[in-house]
Amino acid sequence: MIILVGNQKGGGGKSTTAVNLSACLAHKGSDVLLVDADKQGTATNWVRDRQETQLPVVNSVQKSDNIHHCLLDLAQRYQVVVVDAAGRDSRELRTGMIAADILLMPFRPSQPDLDTLPTMQEILTSALDLNPKLQPFALLTMAPTNPAINEIAQSKSVFADFSDIQLLETIIFERKVYRDGMSEGRGVVEMSNSKPAAEFQSLVTELSERANLNFSNKSLIYA
Repeated sequence: MIILVGNQKGGGGKSTTAVNLSACLAHKGSDVLLVDADKQGTATNWVRDRQETQLPVVNSVQKSDNIHHCLLDLAQRYQVVVVDAAGRDSRELRTGMIAADILLMPFRPSQPDLDTLPTMQEILTSALDLNPKLQPFALLTMAPTNPAINEIAQSKSVFADFSDIQLLETIIFERKVYRDGMSEGRGVVEMSNSKPAAEFQSLVTELSERANLNFSNKSLIYA
């Protein structure tokens, strides 16, 4: 199973999503490989810090350029391959989409992020021509916790016009604990704050249900 975390715009919490998803799946018993396909190396640094702990193992490699065949090969060796692709329209993003089973696109609920949807739809359409099994999902990230701000509702109305992209119900809110975890090699499921931990538990559950998968008990099977 290959889960590609990517978008054509940076700043949406892409690496944070990829590492926390990897940590959450590792805690559920999955054999996880985190592929850092972003030359900034954020995910690689997170894994390096994690190696100093006694937490469940998340294996990691760095790959760049055309990652299509590499991902297919790695998927034969690991139960879950999570890919952190660069936050731009990159070769890694496009070739990764041709190999992936799931495309998870983090979007901030802001107008600059939402303005990239038409271009992302065009990229996705080309990828689906070559990889019809790809299941694309959008995830609202870094959302404001203030209920008086209505950016979430506004964002949901925009996604209604893009039928090929399924907007997940799970929302990842802006919280300092995500930044703390990134600096410690930890996922939020391994920290003391229950709210962000519940967000990523919800994300894994929703992906399981929508993509007909079962992430549990050292197995990854189609339901």
